[in-house]
Amino acid sequence: MGTLTDPVRNDDTAGSVLERLSHNGSSLLADSLVAVATGQAKPVPQEGEASTAPKLTGAQARIDWNHPAVAISHHVRGVIPEPGAWTEYNGQRMKIDRVIPTPEVTGLAPGHVELKDGAVYAGTGSYAVELTRVQPSGKKLMAALDWARGQQRSEQVVFG
Repeated sequence: MGTLTDPVRNDDTAGSVLERLSHNGSSLLADSLVAVATGQAKPVPQEGEASTAPKLTGAQARIDWNHPAVAISHHVRGVIPEPGAWTEYNGQRMKIDRVIPTPEVTGLAPGHVELKDGAVYAGTGSYAVELTRVQPSGKKLMAALDWARGQQRSEQVVFG
């Protein structure tokens, strides 16, 4: 009998967890039932009423740059692949793929973007997050660095 759990990994997204559980969920369930039947695991009654989680809407997937970096990272991971994390830039929706909390990068106002040392950072309510990939409106998913290099150097990039 294998493990009875499948922990969420630091780089997991909602999509990667769903993919992994679609492959090993049935064996986790079978192992759990065997463990209960043989006395190796004890069932625990659910506390409270059962509830369902409603489908996330596009509006709920919008990034609030005033939140702390770790909360934004979790938010982005939780809405990938659907409905997909997004922000507004120049009046258009721009999808944001994974972000990496970067405590060593401070001083950026929430939503302000900076190209520094070969990486693209966005300010949050705490410290910056590194943007890995973005998808501007009407374009394909691309490396954030490629997108940032294509922006006018004279203008301050701010997400809304």
